[in-house]
Amino acid sequence: MSSTEWAQAGLQAFDAVVQGTEGFRGRAGQRAMAEQVARTFSQAQLGKVDEEAGEPQRAIAVIQAGTGVGKSLAYCAPAIAIALARGTRVLVSTATVALQEQLVHKDLPALAAQMEQPFRFALAKGRGRYVCKLKLDRLAHPDDAAPDEALDDLFPEDAAHARGQPSRQETEARMQFYTSMAQALTQGAWDGDRDSLDTPPEPEAWSPVAAEGSSCTGRHCPSFGQCAYFEQRKALVGAQVIVANHDLLLSSLGARVLPELDNCLLVLDEAHHLPATALQQFASSADLSRLAWIDRLASRALRIGTLVEVQEVADIPRHSSQLRQMLQALERLVMDLYGEALKAQPNAWGPARVRVPRGALPEPLQEPLSQAAHHAAGFLDCLRAISKALRSEMRDKPDEARRLSQLYAQIGTLAPRLEAVHATAQLLLQAPPPGQEQAFVPPAKWFTLEVDGEFISLKAHASPLLPGSTLRGHLWNSVRGAVLTSATLTSCGQFDFFLRESGLHGDDAATTLEVPSPFNYAAQGTLIAAETQADPKNAAQFTTEMVEALLNDLARVEYGALVLFTSREQMRQAVDQLATTMRSRVLVQNQLPRTQLLARHRERVAAGEPSIIFGMQSFGEGLDLPGRLCESVFITKLPFAPPDDPVGEARAEWLRAVGRDPFSELVVPATAIRLAQWAGRAIRTEEDQAHVYCYDKRLTRTGYGRRLLQGLPPFTLERRGAA
Repeated sequence: MSSTEWAQAGLQAFDAVVQGTEGFRGRAGQRAMAEQVARTFSQAQLGKVDEEAGEPQRAIAVIQAGTGVGKSLAYCAPAIAIALARGTRVLVSTATVALQEQLVHKDLPALAAQMEQPFRFALAKGRGRYVCKLKLDRLAHPDDAAPDEALDDLFPEDAAHARGQPSRQETEARMQFYTSMAQALTQGAWDGDRDSLDTPPEPEAWSPVAAEGSSCTGRHCPSFGQCAYFEQRKALVGAQVIVANHDLLLSSLGARVLPELDNCLLVLDEAHHLPATALQQFASSADLSRLAWIDRLASRALRIGTLVEVQEVADIPRHSSQLRQMLQALERLVMDLYGEALKAQPNAWGPARVRVPRGALPEPLQEPLSQAAHHAAGFLDCLRAISKALRSEMRDKPDEARRLSQLYAQIGTLAPRLEAVHATAQLLLQAPPPGQEQAFVPPAKWFTLEVDGEFISLKAHASPLLPGSTLRGHLWNSVRGAVLTSATLTSCGQFDFFLRESGLHGDDAATTLEVPSPFNYAAQGTLIAAETQADPKNAAQFTTEMVEALLNDLARVEYGALVLFTSREQMRQAVDQLATTMRSRVLVQNQLPRTQLLARHRERVAAGEPSIIFGMQSFGEGLDLPGRLCESVFITKLPFAPPDDPVGEARAEWLRAVGRDPFSELVVPATAIRLAQWAGRAIRTEEDQAHVYCYDKRLTRTGYGRRLLQGLPPFTLERRGAA
């Protein structure tokens, strides 16, 4: 088939599903999106390409599809039809596991029932979301472990060691937790997926039993046949459609966990999250205070390396000792340089933080950091030699697979900390080559200090500065055909900001399409600009006045409402000033698990009672509360990024240094996307009627505020002056 025939097949599949779905109304915008998806995926050249023909043809579509367009059908139907025709697969990546599960449990089954050609689909989640049966069995029966290792494996987190041995009660509770999980797994009452547990465990309790690549021996493991993770992997092998998430996509690049990106069709849904995910994925941090793990790792590596006769174990004492000394020296030097600034900051809302200006690491830190990187690399080489020897032993002695796999896991559970030290040190040491200072973009570098009584943790952090450069280097150089979509990809009416952030600006393969929402926002929604007298930059005065206006407006709420705050302090003041009668109507984020909070909200509204959700940033996205569930959205203040974000600070500093304006180029466009997401909670269906309140007068009184307005749905605007 030709590319034209592939495109026709994709669009025909979409049309057939629309026509065959009872009660489904075709939408011009949805079909326009399906056309673009079909055209893009038919043009991309996949797999091996004749070298004489030159570079393979790439095709990437960036599509903003407004709320209500039905983007999942618009990309799924043509993409799957084209993939089946081309003998390849579709990889869909979403922002969260919840969105993955919606696709796999709702959207794709419905589509499979409608499409003429059958297809299989599967959910792909990171290895760490599944239990390692070998680790779980060991912790559920700690008598099988060496006495000096039992508590280390039950309580691997350094906090426990820093505060002394855990109590007998804590130990028994942790053991009971693992025993009950092991029983449920053995009896088939649990599938080994963390997300399917009735109550998701805390990270500290889950970490010791998580299936991680560093501690996994794969087919050599005696529990391989009952492994929850590899059972999931089997489902992926036969699936034509795989649904992953952005974290997994970026963390598994080059690891053959997901389909090869040069030979599949890639869809990035909720693509506005991709740049932030990239920065998080390629950032790194290392603890400079809690270092007991180094001695534990060295002890285990020496013992196990000697058992399998690895010569490199002779280097372990030197590397581990020097690494610990260098990290201790770094801790002292960092406190000498930044201690006063760190200790002067309150710890009420998290660790104190200090950033390295311009990414120019102080000279006293460079030598110990360089030595730490050197010895971490040497230590890692020793671990790789032991790993190789253990795998060889497993092949030669299958009867001893259980013992050898447990030895492998004992090293592997601690190895990621060593890898993090090495990666962090390398990023912190990055500096411009001589003569290239102007072109060099330094990483963001910072240190954090957390104090809890006598317990102190000093950490070093580093992150790439530009997500676009990171994505160009790690992702787009492998992708042949991709569709990126979301309801919010334009900023202030333009795609430019997202294209720069995602690494596609100036890429000849990238095209853009804006598909408007089918909703009549002017008739369905009203944006009330409720101005205050206080300047929003004066946080104390503004919050006092805003809370008073907010509470007056909340008193008129009849059904469901959502209030979005930009800080915990804002939300705390609003909660404190709630009248007794109003307090019973309000559900506050984090006072209940999210699913329980939303369930209670739905119950109240269904019963005809007012219900108001107080939330912050994470509640400004992804909440789907149609109809009476959310008739009013209250935006307390324009959602600028926190002023103390070290990566944002460092990036603004770099932009100013090269003569650019970070506020106009970075802050306003990012805020526009966030504000559009928040306002997007209001109208979810064609029948919804809703009000959006914004108490920040900068939205209507400033030039950049008017730019923000351009990026919002075209609500009817009402201005309400300060009382």
